[in-house]
Formats: sequence, structure tokens, C-alpha cells
Amino acid sequence: MGELEPDFSAFPFKPYSIQKDFMKSLYSFLNKGGVGMFESPTGTGKTLSIISSALQWVVDRKEQMKSETSRVLNNPKDQCVSDDEEPDWMKDFVLDNKKNLDGDKKKKDKKLGFGGKVLGEKKSCRDLFNDNEGVELGEKVKKKSEIKVELSEEEEFLVEEYESDDENGDGVRLKRKAGGNSSSDDDDEEDGLEEEEEEDLKVYFCSRTHSQLSQFVKELRRTVFATQLNVVSLGSRKNMCINEEVLKLNNSARINERCLELQKNKNSSVSKVKQEHLGLIWQIVQVQADGGRIRRTKASAGCPMLRKHKLQKQFKTEASEQDALDIEDLVLLGNKIGTCPYYGSRKMTPAADLVVLPYQSLLFKCARESLGLKLKNSIIIIDEAHNLADSLTSMYDSRISFSQLEKVHRHLELYFERFRNLLGAGNRRYIQTLMVLTRAFLKVLLGDKDSNLHSLGEKSSEQNVSDSSMAINDFLFLLDIDNINLVKLRHYIKESNIIHKVSGYGAKRVGFERGGDILNDSVSVVEGSTLSGFQAFVSILLSLTNNDGDGRIIISRRRHLNSVQKEDGFVKYVMLAGEKIFSEVVEQAHAVVLAGGTLQPIEETRERLFPWLLPDKLHFFSCGHIVPPESILPIAVSHGPSSMSFDFSYSSRTSPNMIEELGRLLCNLVTVVPEGMVVFFSSYEYEAQVHDAWKSSGTLTRIMKKKRLFREPRSNIDVDAFLREYKETVINLSGNHPKEGPVSQNGALLLAVVGGKISEGINFSDGMGRCVVMVGLPYPSPSDVELLERVKHIEGLGYSNTSNTPKLGVSNKLANGDAAQAGFSVLKSCNRRGREYYENLCMKAVNQSIGRVIRHAKDYAAILLVDSRYASYPSQMSFSHSANKLPKWIKDRLVSSTQNYGEVHRQLHQFFKFNKGRCNQ
Repeated sequence: MGELEPDFSAFPFKPYSIQKDFMKSLYSFLNKGGVGMFESPTGTGKTLSIISSALQWVVDRKEQMKSETSRVLNNPKDQCVSDDEEPDWMKDFVLDNKKNLDGDKKKKDKKLGFGGKVLGEKKSCRDLFNDNEGVELGEKVKKKSEIKVELSEEEEFLVEEYESDDENGDGVRLKRKAGGNSSSDDDDEEDGLEEEEEEDLKVYFCSRTHSQLSQFVKELRRTVFATQLNVVSLGSRKNMCINEEVLKLNNSARINERCLELQKNKNSSVSKVKQEHLGLIWQIVQVQADGGRIRRTKASAGCPMLRKHKLQKQFKTEASEQDALDIEDLVLLGNKIGTCPYYGSRKMTPAADLVVLPYQSLLFKCARESLGLKLKNSIIIIDEAHNLADSLTSMYDSRISFSQLEKVHRHLELYFERFRNLLGAGNRRYIQTLMVLTRAFLKVLLGDKDSNLHSLGEKSSEQNVSDSSMAINDFLFLLDIDNINLVKLRHYIKESNIIHKVSGYGAKRVGFERGGDILNDSVSVVEGSTLSGFQAFVSILLSLTNNDGDGRIIISRRRHLNSVQKEDGFVKYVMLAGEKIFSEVVEQAHAVVLAGGTLQPIEETRERLFPWLLPDKLHFFSCGHIVPPESILPIAVSHGPSSMSFDFSYSSRTSPNMIEELGRLLCNLVTVVPEGMVVFFSSYEYEAQVHDAWKSSGTLTRIMKKKRLFREPRSNIDVDAFLREYKETVINLSGNHPKEGPVSQNGALLLAVVGGKISEGINFSDGMGRCVVMVGLPYPSPSDVELLERVKHIEGLGYSNTSNTPKLGVSNKLANGDAAQAGFSVLKSCNRRGREYYENLCMKAVNQSIGRVIRHAKDYAAILLVDSRYASYPSQMSFSHSANKLPKWIKDRLVSSTQNYGEVHRQLHQFFKFNKGRCNQ
């Protein structure tokens, strides 16, 4: 089968040559499939190029598949003739389509319900307990009818009878009462909603943030594909929920919990007493959201936004009749109809040709399964893929704090004390195991394996306890829990719904036993959410079932910083091996596309995500920028106005003299740079330190005489509103439109942070960013234990066995005062990979930040790299030099050395004068 001649008529403008090359390369790659990396600088129309080529390929293939299917059905004998000429993925598509038409396609059950289902286990897992646990596996379950205890309204918290299928842990099952029902997480979410026919060929487009996804949809609307294809956008509950009572919780985890709780109760017959209990529990949870005031709300057996199935159907119909909708559009439509857009959009997924969704929803296996996403033969496009490996592994991290463990352990004790005589042998064994585990975790955080849990608050008064990291097996042996079958325990937690039973009973005890103190300790217990604590604990247990070399356990013990301030200790699992996770996606999909403005170094990405893929099997495309050379001025600024050499390394950047010299530089720059100017610092802490120093010295006053000052906020305020005000100020205070403020002011200055809300996905086109200043090289903190574990893991990549892995000269324990020095010791001990990874993290952050300012062919901007380490003569530049890791379109035009600041000022003056005159012509 020959390749189709690509037609990119959907591109809404006359494409540049680099855009044509990009589209042809992507289209050709999709014909073959596999893994491809496509690099196109920000501002070169990358998104439109992806849409116009990838979706055109989908349209062409659907037409071809339709033709092939029709031919096979009409002439069955012809199939054998052409089979050898077609790729495997095309055969699969034709076969699936034929099955659909014949009515033989099997329907897969989306529910994960249990009802007698046997779950397979690894036979190599050990038995759940030691012989001295006190309960034999073959003990008969006691009948509740024989126990003369009056449960009254507390019966709702009693877990169903449960036992293992066999002693080897090959399976588990839940004993049901007649008509009984149980659910976990999303099992009941889809009840009552109609099945949708699954489309065979799908494109999944994912990016890091909701705002980036909205930008993608806006670009999609410029093309015919917005009307030709079925498009659906998926988002989080926090972004799509329209239930005001749930939204007031104002926390993603609590919103998810409450939503799931409502779904579990929507079809159940809830007693009046239970309704009152549920109502009181969630009144307590909502206290903080309401500023400490309890509101009497009507308890509900389900979310009011999902009670009418016909409204969900109406939502689907209206959304399908409109052009591609982004998340905001779907929320507006949900509010208009009065039904949930979160679940409404999920029900549209099976029939969609294009699914737009965040990273986590596709790459996190549990989320993918919950959404019912089918990756077989699909096209997966991952945008902003420059930090994909770290983003992927971080999704599988898990963490539980000391205070969460305390609450979970206490609630387990309360529950077991109340119901132990009513529980069957299976439930007793598992609940006791959970208490054994929480006790072990608490002891290791206290640093005292013999601590009495009843006096936890009086223990651990140490001032500086070191953080530790260790392998999974070492951690299990340390806690003496290596004999517990965690896989089997995890199945029990899922099937029995025990975490909801225990947390619900604990909240009820808090609410009813403490009475008048409900706004004090009781609120902190429930508000801290025992359910969240349980879920964190389950995540940690799940992490402990990974292979020993896949990640590391970090133990940070409790610290008393002073008599008032305390730092909560925690146990955290850090996933290090992303290739196994990513292989599940690659094996199923027809093609996986990694796209971004800067994807170098590609070899590091290949080693970390798909090391099995030979370099010549990885398709890589890169293009230059569309801006002419005279529209960009990158300069390595090595000296300040007073001739001081700029050195913003870890040990020198806090020097008062260095901060003062940086202030002098900014005072000069605001006089020559027109309109908007963005300055990037390495962290919020350093930005605040510099700002306060400038304020005290009067530097800030001199800067603000020329430009209005903005500071990137730490809080989660509306970034769009913040940027809108910045843009309006730039326009109003520019030299062309003086409308407000002091007459001498010309534009605005924005102090931003690398890796913050503004450094990625935000466009500073035209006047919003005529100059971007990068202060120093934003290396990650060398005292970060997680980072050091990743560096050591990366350093070991490529070695056939652990005996050849280089020994890094540092202990696994890092004392607080020596953490930074210990981190530098690790980096110095690395041969190549670990150190290069550390340097690449820095330069990827630099490239993302400075790429914000050039957004189209007629745009122009100056890029100032303020640090002597950026400057070098060509003869001194090695491959690892910072300047060599800049994007090619910047590196080729970099002024890498200047004699003094006067030369920098002169070049800036000429650059802006020339481009202003060119734009006015």
C-alpha cells in the first residue's frame, strides 16, 4: 500500500517552509508508526502544524479503512490477496470494523464490581501473617445473628464478611448478603448512563495544564477539523464540577472524595439516620471552607447534577452539535442545562475522534482505566514533552505524613474496638494487619521502634534528625513487615470498602461524642480528612509492591524547629524507573509523538523512556525559527554597570554586592527597553530576597520611575486576570499610548520565577515581552534528597549489572546542615550521566522561560543571560557548556562575550531603534 499524498489545506494560513516540512515529516511518520520526537521552537505555529497534519492523516485513514472494509465485505476472497501488502495496524482496523458490522464485537464491562469475581495473585507472595498472629486462616466466620449486640444506626459502618479464597493468596472474595452491593472509587460512577459505541481510531492530545489544552482547542477551531471530527475535552473535577456545595471544599483531593461519595450513594436506599450522619460529617468538613461556620445542609443520596439522566443525554447532544469545546465551554454548557460536565464529557469519549486531556489522565494507569481510555492502535500526541520523564515518574510518587498516620491509626483502633466481636475472621485479620502497618510506620518516623503510641505527641524532640533514603526491600525489613502480602492486602482494601467504613465511623464518633467541641479538635480530625489519610496510606502500600529497583523510599523524621513551629515528618516513595510505565503506552498505540519547543538532549529522553528502542528507530525532526536574525538579540551579560563580574552560583548569589549590582543593571535596562520586560529568578525565595533588598536600598524606587512593577504571585489566584492587568499596563504606559500613571513610565516590569506559573505555556508576544532577563543558571537545589536519588539512578543507566554501577561518595543519610554540601559531593562523584542530567534540568528550564517572548514572524525581543558562566569564547566552549545547550536558533545568534556593560547597552539601543523603525514602515 503506497503512502497517500498529504494535503494540508486545513492549515488556515499560507504555511512557512518550516511548517510544511514539519507537517510532511509528521504525516510520513504516522504512516509507519512507532515513537517520534518533533521539535519546533515556540512561536513557529507548532500546534497548528500538528493539527493540520495529524488530523488530516486521521481523516485520510478513516476514508481508506472505510473503503477497505467495504471491499472485504463485498469480496471476501480478495482479503488474502492484499493482506501481505497492508501493515499490521491496518489489518487490525479492518478486522475490527468487520466485526462491528457483523455484530460480533464483544462488549467489555466497564465496571470493576466484584460479585463472586476471583482476582488473580502472584503465587510467589508470602502468607499474610506470621504463625503467631493469633487467628488461623481456616477459622470459620461467626454469624452476626449469634452476637447479642444492638447495632442500631451504626450497622451502616460494618464491613461485609470477607475471607481469602485459599491460603496461598491466589485470590480474594467478598461474601455478599442477598442483594448486597459494594463499590470502590469509580465502580458506580457510570450507573444509569447509556453505553456509547467506541471509535476505533482515536487521537489523544495531552499537555501539562488546562490552559495549554484550552489554547490547543482555540487553534483547532481555526481549522475545518473542529466540525469534521468529534472532539471532547477532559479535565479534573476541580475544573469541571458545578455542584456549589462540593466546590466550596476548595481542594482537589476533598472535591474528588466528596464527588465519589455522592456517586456511591446515588442509587442506594439511605436511611434517615444515615442521611443525618452523612450530612453532619460533610458539614464538619465544610467548616473551614466557610470560615468556621457550620451550615445546615440537606444530606443527599447523590449529586443533584446527575439525578436526571435525560439531562446528560441533552448535554451530549448539544455538545456534539457545536464546534470543538474546551473545558470552560463545557462548564458553561453544564451550568446552562443543569447537569455535570465532568461526567458528561466522559460519556462522550467512546464516540470521539479526538480526545484532549491532561498528562495525568492518559499516562497515569489508574486514571486511564477509570476513564476507560482505549489506547490500542491510537495516535498519542504529548505536547510540552521536554520534562516528560520526570513528569511521568512523579505521577507515581506517593507520600503520607506523620499526622495522617496518627489519624488513620487512631480511627482503625476505634473501629476495631467497636466492631471486633461482629467481624468475621477475614476482616479481623486484615484490619489488624493495617494497624500493624500504621504502627510500624509511626515508629520509624519517631526513630524509636519501642515508642508507646499513646504518648506520640511527647516524643521526638530532636532538633536536627537526618533524612534517609533506602530501597523498598530495605524499608520492609527495617519495619519488620516483609512477611505481609501487600498485594493481597491491597485487594482487600479495594473490595471491602474498608477505608470508607472506618473513616465514616471515625467522623461520626468525632461529631457525636465531642458535642460542643465540634469546632475544635473534631474539625481538625475530619478536616484533615481521615479518608485522605487512608488514601495516602493505600498509595504508599501500592508503591511498596513495585520492584526493588524501581524507586526509593525517603524518610523525613519529625522536627521541632522551635516551641511553636513544627515540621511534620513523612514517608515518601519516589518512582525512578519511567521506562516500564511508558512501555505500556507505546506497546498499545500505533504511534506516540513527543512534541515541544526544545526536546534536546534526545538521547537522555530515549534512555529514560524507551531504552529498548534503537537510536535509528527513533524518528526525530527539528526545525529552525521563523523569525529573521535581526529580530532577536541574545547576549551573555558577564559584567554589570560597575564592572563587577556576575556570579549567581549557589554560594554567591545572596551576596549583598551581587544583588546591588543586579539592581544597577535593571535600573539601566528599564531606560532602554520599551514596553514590557520579564525578569526570571531561580526561586520564589530568591526573588523575595532580591525584592526586599532593592526596596531597602531605594533601587526599587528608581526602577518604578520608569516601569510599573509586577510580581508573580505564589497563591493560586487567577493567572489570566493577573496577566490581563500586566498587558493593559504595558499598552497604557507604552510610549505610543500614554494614558495613565507617571508621564516618565514606559511599560511594565514583571518579576517571575523559573518553573512557576508564568515560565511555561504563557505567551509574552509583542509588547508584553520586548526583553527577557534570565538571572543566573537556575540549577535545582543540591540539598533535595529526591533529586539526588534521581541523579544516582540516572548515573547508573546503561550499566549491565549493579557491580559496575559507580559508587557515589555520599551516605544515604543527609543531615540538615550539610545537605547542600552532600549534594555537591554526589554530583562531583558522577562520571557523566548524572551530572549531565542535573545540567540539563537547569538548561531546559532556561530554554522554556526565554522562549516565551518570540511568538510570531514579526515579533522581536532581546534575551539577556545574566551570569559570567553563560559567556565564553568559542575556543573555550565544550559540549557541556551552558551556551551549547541553548536552542539552535538562539545559540547561532548569541553574543557570547562583551567587554563591559556599556557595549551591552549600546547594542540594545541599536536593536530596539532598528526594529521599531522596521515595524513602523
